[in-house]
Amino acid sequence: MIRVEVYKGNITQFELDALVNAANNRLWMGGGVAGAIKRAGGGEIETEAVKKGPIGVGEAAVTGAGRLKASYIIHAAVMGPDIRTDAEKIRQATENSLKRAEELGIKSLAFPALGTGVGGFPLDECARIMMGQVFKHSAGETGLERVVFVLYDEPAYQAFKQELERQL
Repeated sequence: MIRVEVYKGNITQFELDALVNAANNRLWMGGGVAGAIKRAGGGEIETEAVKKGPIGVGEAAVTGAGRLKASYIIHAAVMGPDIRTDAEKIRQATENSLKRAEELGIKSLAFPALGTGVGGFPLDECARIMMGQVFKHSAGETGLERVVFVLYDEPAYQAFKQELERQL
């Protein structure tokens, strides 16, 4: 069973095996979570990511984590050039991030709220979809031990905290 936790803070400060980046399908790292990861971890993360793109929206690619305390960055493509996302894209990106984590054999993973910044997707619905995918994944065979949702601001933190309480 995966231990699921919710924290308010900066995802780049967490010392876990992998951090998930809310990415576009070209894997360019501009603002939001991607910008924070690039600033804290170094431009080499984006350089490596762009070489792996473009990927399909809903897919996930893996790079090193540069100067961050994590070992990997999993770039979850929740939108394309149109900067739009939806429930299915978020579900697929979450599922594929979990698959990449399994392929890497990692034990701990941090997610931001995918698609809720630039993508403008509603926080409560994002929390329901992402938590649902983590709990669904947890029901199967998994090497993951800990999934942490790291939310940057109070509204996102509250939405994910309430959803975790609902799903437990």
